[in-house]
Amino acid sequence: MTALSVLDLSPIVEGSNASQSLANSLDLARHAEQLGYKRYWLAEHHNMPGIASAATAVVIAHVAGGTKTIRVGAGGIMLPNHAPLVIAEQFGTLAALHPGRIDLGLGRAPGTDMGTARALRRNLEASDNFPQDVVELMGYFQPAETGQRIHAVPGEGQKVPVWILGSSLYGAQLAAMLGLPYAFASHFAPAELDHALDIYRSRFQPSEQLDKPYVMLGLNVFAAPTDAEAKLLFTSLQQAFVNLRTGRPGRLPPPVEGYDQTLEPMAKTMLGQALSCAVVGSPETVRQGIDAFVRRTGADELMVTAQIFDHAARVRSFEILAEAHKSLSQAA
Repeated sequence: MTALSVLDLSPIVEGSNASQSLANSLDLARHAEQLGYKRYWLAEHHNMPGIASAATAVVIAHVAGGTKTIRVGAGGIMLPNHAPLVIAEQFGTLAALHPGRIDLGLGRAPGTDMGTARALRRNLEASDNFPQDVVELMGYFQPAETGQRIHAVPGEGQKVPVWILGSSLYGAQLAAMLGLPYAFASHFAPAELDHALDIYRSRFQPSEQLDKPYVMLGLNVFAAPTDAEAKLLFTSLQQAFVNLRTGRPGRLPPPVEGYDQTLEPMAKTMLGQALSCAVVGSPETVRQGIDAFVRRTGADELMVTAQIFDHAARVRSFEILAEAHKSLSQAA
């Protein structure tokens, strides 16, 4: 049965702050661990008023230190923002602190606007070197070679699992060429999903890390006792997307009754495209929705995200999803 994992953007909601968001992330991770989720990933975003995980490695340390068994990682680190050696040292340190529990997902996008990207990396051509930077970074996790002058300490010899993230065909091609697991951002950019999966699976070359293709797909899941309650929770994400796409990024807003009725046609079309990979509803609706999504895509793992305003409702959503997943596993 397809594995379930969590992608947490550590949302900062209206009326709250980053301290509370990071406390909520640890609380959700502990629940996810108890519920049997496989891994808990955090994402690098910058200059975003509604996301508290900019210092991603630091937040991973916070979550891994407060849990015991669940894998914790980055979904992802935007590698062009960083020197590969620095990331090798950061994740080598995390792996030394939490052996066998750390994942490293790598993305090519800056995870922010161009002005902030300049402030982060100073060199906007860094994304052109992404394949070379990935290979360099992976090399730092290998045992040292004779004559090697630069070492990642900690990191050397730890072989931290590396994933390629993507929302286009570029990442699919690179993951296939390097023989790495591939995570597709279908939860917000699903347009190239089917084509990317075809390329990755057909061109995959086995590697030391992986002998056959392994695909993780992002999926929005908003679960509640009833369809109506789940649809209301979903309006927070819808509002956040409209705000972001119209140049007004902010904290995650509370749900709004009848929000879709206030939208202009262009905004409705945008949401329909960007959030088409979403399962929103009651336990039975969720069970059917994730089953259909897995059957259509053949996903090996689902990386589920839920930008829900109320923390208790977000925890409950992941509980309902875990129960629905368990019932599907029993029926299989």
